[in-house]
Amino acid sequence: MAGRKSDFTLPTNTLDELFSSQEERDEAKLSKIRDIPLEEIDDFPDHPFKVREDEDMFQLVESIKERGVITPATVRQKEDGRYELISGHRRKRACELAGFETLRCEVVDLDRDEATILMVESNFQRSQILPSEKAHAYKMRLDAMKRQAGRPRKENSSPVGIDLRGKQSLDLMSEECGDSRNQIHRYIRLTNLVPELLEFVDEGRIKMRPAVELSYLNEDCQRDLVDEIDLNDCTPSHDQAIRMRKFFEEGKLTTEAISAIMSEEKPNQREKIVLRGDRVRSLIPKNIPINQTEEYVCKALEHYNKFLRNRAERDSR
Repeated sequence: MAGRKSDFTLPTNTLDELFSSQEERDEAKLSKIRDIPLEEIDDFPDHPFKVREDEDMFQLVESIKERGVITPATVRQKEDGRYELISGHRRKRACELAGFETLRCEVVDLDRDEATILMVESNFQRSQILPSEKAHAYKMRLDAMKRQAGRPRKENSSPVGIDLRGKQSLDLMSEECGDSRNQIHRYIRLTNLVPELLEFVDEGRIKMRPAVELSYLNEDCQRDLVDEIDLNDCTPSHDQAIRMRKFFEEGKLTTEAISAIMSEEKPNQREKIVLRGDRVRSLIPKNIPINQTEEYVCKALEHYNKFLRNRAERDSR
């Protein structure tokens, strides 16, 4: 019919891509990359990943001194005009240590939830991630995704924004991160631990399964447990953690109950004697087989103790 307008409208950004060259698109992206003074860049709020000044950091500092920042950091501009760092906290610290005053950055247009998701995704590429880092990162990302769930998609919105309608947040995270939804849930439970217990998890002194059980205790009970761990120099087994959680849910987990449970002898509580194999072996004749090492060491100790007793008797005369 003459004069009838089409109901189909091509999005503006699609038209721009159709009628612009690759060179023009590359230039548009480059226009968002700039050197920003370090003093104008704020770290991401509650950034869950630690920036360690270890050997890798010192190597990064030397690399930046020689070649500069090869991959730009990612920032977004805040309402006050300052910049918020999304990806590149190690590069920022390396620039500070190298004595640089600016950081090469790509400025992106993202809201807080989109920035949170991108921050977590970019840092998950690290080779080493502590359980505490993964726990807080998963929680931040899940919270951001839940806030996005059901929101209407804005025209020309960032691809980082995710429409979660009809899909569970944990399922989507599982698909993207590789951990099962149950494992993600376990990590997020760790954020309920007091810092001391979470540090034990990072150090490997408390395993994931007992740590999850302990996350259901309130702060007072957890701190009583920390005191008992320091006193007994041991951490709870999975069975002990299950019992403490059961007692807590029944309202019976007193300080005395925690002390009684933690005073039980466990393999990781017994005193151990560790001998360096290379040092011990160097003191044993080569004709003594490995399977006779223990007997040889015990006999040597018996002779040495006899020598000490004889010397003490002589000195006492």
